[in-house]
Amino acid sequence: MGNVVWTPQPKQAAFLARPEWEALYGGAAGGGKSEALVMEALRQVHIPHYKALILRKTYPQLAELIDKSLRYYPRAFPGARYNGEKHTWTFLSGAKVVFGSMQYTKDRTKYQGAAFDYIAFDELTHFTWEEYSYLFSRCRPNGPGTRCYIRATANPGGVGHGWVKERFITAAPPMTTIWTEMDVDGPDGLRVRGRRSRVFVPAKVSDNPALTRNAPEYLLSLAALPTAEREALLNGNWDSFSGQVFTEWRNDPAGYETRMGSHVIKPFLVPDGWRIYRGLDWGYARPFSVGWYAVDHDRRLYRVRELYGCTGEPNVGVRWEPAKVARAIRRIEREDPNLKGRTIVGIADPAIFGSETGESVADSMAKEGVVWDKGDHSRLAGKMQIHDRLAFDERGVPMLYVFSTCKHFIRTVPALVYDQTDVEDVDTKGEDHIYDELRYVCMADPIAPRAARRRRGMAWDPLELDDLEGGKQYG
Repeated sequence: MGNVVWTPQPKQAAFLARPEWEALYGGAAGGGKSEALVMEALRQVHIPHYKALILRKTYPQLAELIDKSLRYYPRAFPGARYNGEKHTWTFLSGAKVVFGSMQYTKDRTKYQGAAFDYIAFDELTHFTWEEYSYLFSRCRPNGPGTRCYIRATANPGGVGHGWVKERFITAAPPMTTIWTEMDVDGPDGLRVRGRRSRVFVPAKVSDNPALTRNAPEYLLSLAALPTAEREALLNGNWDSFSGQVFTEWRNDPAGYETRMGSHVIKPFLVPDGWRIYRGLDWGYARPFSVGWYAVDHDRRLYRVRELYGCTGEPNVGVRWEPAKVARAIRRIEREDPNLKGRTIVGIADPAIFGSETGESVADSMAKEGVVWDKGDHSRLAGKMQIHDRLAFDERGVPMLYVFSTCKHFIRTVPALVYDQTDVEDVDTKGEDHIYDELRYVCMADPIAPRAARRRRGMAWDPLELDDLEGGKQYG
């Protein structure tokens, strides 16, 4: 009997045994994620035409993965050779394992025309959905008898945090297969229904006893991190992570009714007399975002309705013409009880007024009866206005609330991260369209930074129902 080169730990073994087409492993630091990816690439190297691809965002980040392969591959398969120039292992059968990178989205074309039976992404949240999904087209057999599938690891945070969380974390409980059905054209021209599966396999440092046994101080290092990083890397909390822009954000169902300690609240019927703003960030190939905001007598904003032009794939637009978007806006404003019959002030991305290539977006919408004012595009000032509005006072009351029905706001804005180059600004590679639309509205009615305030001797009435009529709940 030969020497055992590597034995997976129980959670690694559970990940390696999954039959789904896509599987994400991890969610916290120290779970043995990268090692599992590297070892899984060996599963089919006995097949001569098998080819695997292991990816990191940049080539220098591959060093640790390559070191793991140098430690295990020659021992598991004597005769295997590594070409450092091509970053490729070649096995005696002829099978290959390639280490690659995709620093920029345009780099995906490096893999155009290639086929890989196994594709692995280490730290998936460093990739955009566009980069990840493009490699779906490269995951195809190089010959008969191979299994084709995609594997990935991730910690919370990074530019891809939002779409990874939506696709794997919130879509179903851990270890539960998620099915996506789709219609495709068969070879005979007939439409057939197919489906693909994916799963999330969670792992924490506690699932890696070898690490905690050999390096017990690592657990203490994780526990000593600042709160956001500790929650993400030690506990696998996807609502708290390093690089998050709006760390003030809270979505606590316990506060939906009381409107304390939570930005998300239960919808209500907006009292007469409150102003209404409508914000727009235009998009065609990317999503457009329209948001409606009510403003109370304390100048507090309430996002009461949204129209988000997304196909269902992260950051992919529905490609609606401006007139179609305007007609959808008019319909909503005729039908929504919080909007119909009210005067609405539209604030939009200044870019929609440009007419270099013909009629402007603003003019096209105006023909449909939807009129906009130019928004203030000051990025950092707008970002600070959002921080000021998200801040809670002593009572746990912010200056910005979001109705629980505004699902896309709740999904995208808390997931935004800082740009790695312009470290004071939001990374625009993320799904930032609702954020931009919110900025324009905030800059139309800017507030001073919050100072903790308390109405002594009286309960807080967020709708001021003692003074206004029509503040009853609905929905």
